[in-house]
Amino acid sequence: MSSYKSSPAMQRRLVLVALPLLLSCGVRGQVVPAVISFGDSTIDVGNNNYLPGAVFKANYAPYGENFRRHRATGRFSDGKIVTDITAETLGFEGYAPPYLSPLASGKNLLTGANFGSAASSYSDDTAAMYDAITLSQQLKYYKEYRSKLAAVAGRRQARTILAEALYVVSTGTGDFIQNYYHNASLSARYDVDRYCDLLVGIFSGFASVSTPTHRHRQPHLASPAHHICTLCDLVVGLDILQELYRLGARRIGVTTMPPLGCLPATIRLYGKGRSGGGCLPRLNRDAETFNRKLNATVGALLRRHAGLKVAVFDIYTPLRDLSERPAAQGFAEARRTCCRTGKAGTRVYLCDPATAAGMCRNASSYVYFDGVHPSEAANLVVAESLVSAGIDLLT
Repeated sequence: MSSYKSSPAMQRRLVLVALPLLLSCGVRGQVVPAVISFGDSTIDVGNNNYLPGAVFKANYAPYGENFRRHRATGRFSDGKIVTDITAETLGFEGYAPPYLSPLASGKNLLTGANFGSAASSYSDDTAAMYDAITLSQQLKYYKEYRSKLAAVAGRRQARTILAEALYVVSTGTGDFIQNYYHNASLSARYDVDRYCDLLVGIFSGFASVSTPTHRHRQPHLASPAHHICTLCDLVVGLDILQELYRLGARRIGVTTMPPLGCLPATIRLYGKGRSGGGCLPRLNRDAETFNRKLNATVGALLRRHAGLKVAVFDIYTPLRDLSERPAAQGFAEARRTCCRTGKAGTRVYLCDPATAAGMCRNASSYVYFDGVHPSEAANLVVAESLVSAGIDLLT
């Protein structure tokens, strides 16, 4: 008797289809009432389309080639991004529109909001360099959303939705590849370890607000806590998690840093011509440093806040594995990108609009669609990891 062995891609789809049934114990509908997302291009579904000055946009072909109606929506992939897949897994029939879109109104607000903006980062300075929506502005939009939601659903129902919603924070890559690695004065003044302290501090709420009069003050390194706070002369301090907690969030997932040294764009920029070689160990170590600090900080926050659930969504491991051993999970290419990227400046990261016809024939065989962002097929792998890590958030 012959045995049947499903492909890795089919196995992933079966897991993602079965999981919401297990979580909801057979009850039809959404596992959570809403998904509310903050971050960068990994979750931007088109907010940057509404920013005239935004440097990074995905509103042109071949982006969206495998999405609904085969058109670009502002998602940085050929098809679905991780939050789309996660929403489907949790039982949603549609996706929250970009918050800056006219569609983000009325009943569409009941299932969540997406504030993501390509090039946004933990540091507001990074986002400002590329005219993205800063993380602090995204939080302001969230407060505005809460009021709009109350007007649609009523205050009591709105409080329930906000308390039971899944919150996703996915950002930070730009702080390295669009700022730290390009900013000689920043990288000379702060080593990677201290820079990671700053970024994790912004997430956790340890960062304090700086003022213009302190901008040139040298940090005093008497203690780790003071060390983090004095580094904030680089950015406007932002208490992301504590502010979300104060505003009613109780289920928060935060993504790790991806394998920075495996991204085609970083290999091209920093690999000294080794386009056919492997990942860059130094950049991956930078990501690992951040991820260790993030995990430790989340553990401390859980002990501090009663009723708060925080999960670290590991995107580093699945993307590194895909990048180093693509064939093991049914992919053919992890070094070249599906679309043709630009040759200079910020175009190194994105598909070149002048060569839209240069897209590969089968995006599902590529790990990366452009110089930084995974294909929909790779996003399926990452989404499986996120949903598995987030089970504790949903029970």
